[in-house]
Amino acid sequence: MNIVVLEELKAYIEPLTPDEHDALERSLLAEGCRDALVLWGDVLVDGHNRYGICTKHGLPFQTVQNPRFQSMEDVHLWMIDQHLGRRSLSDFQRGVLALRKREIVAERRAKAHADKAAEPVPEAPTGDAPWEGDAPAAALATVLEPKPLQSREDIARAARLSASQVGMIEKIQKQAAPEVVAAVRSGDISLNAAAVVATLPEDEQRAAALAGKDELKQAAKRVRESRRKPRDEPTEAADSTAASDTPASDEVSALRQRVAQLEAENADLRLQVQTLSAQLV
Repeated sequence: MNIVVLEELKAYIEPLTPDEHDALERSLLAEGCRDALVLWGDVLVDGHNRYGICTKHGLPFQTVQNPRFQSMEDVHLWMIDQHLGRRSLSDFQRGVLALRKREIVAERRAKAHADKAAEPVPEAPTGDAPWEGDAPAAALATVLEPKPLQSREDIARAARLSASQVGMIEKIQKQAAPEVVAAVRSGDISLNAAAVVATLPEDEQRAAALAGKDELKQAAKRVRESRRKPRDEPTEAADSTAASDTPASDEVSALRQRVAQLEAENADLRLQVQTLSAQLV
């Protein structure tokens, strides 16, 4: 059997850690390869690690074709969905895959709309209704396109994350230095801390990452504390404003007391007028 391994597909999904690879190797040696490798023609789509281990030790394995693949994009989407359903992936890995899926689906939909707009307008049908009797196979074919991930909430549901976690992953992808990305992939730093460190200049990010995970955590802590300082420390301007407000407050209070006194006197005068009017009748 001729099986073609494309480096593009082999590297498309996050590779196993050395410990995970060793565990898989022990399992295959003890129990054999129970799950079939997925092919698209001769191209290996799923099972790269199992294929490598089986080839190394001469272990037998089964293969299965997936007839739904029509393009490399179909292969990519299928691989993403398969791995999103696995529990071994970290939050960051699932978020990256869901964001990648959003890009593929969006590009496919944009291309489909452009192709449809370029098609000539069909002539109005005459005679019998379309497809009465034997319908053309193309007319009955159903293309199952994946649902677009239009909002951050859609991506969060696909990756089993919160919308805020997806936002952190987007920030890390756009702003973080490669060393910080590597640290969050390996679990040395949390999503939250990595997103905070990503706001620093790239050279500061790189220096913190090279110093180790403890320094990365300290860098995130320093950024958070710098954000809190302006809120916690009152300024001299605020103090002077508060001091200047004291006399004004006293004047307002005195005016309110005077208004209340005058209103009471007016009420007493109105009562006297009513009494005199009653006596004159």
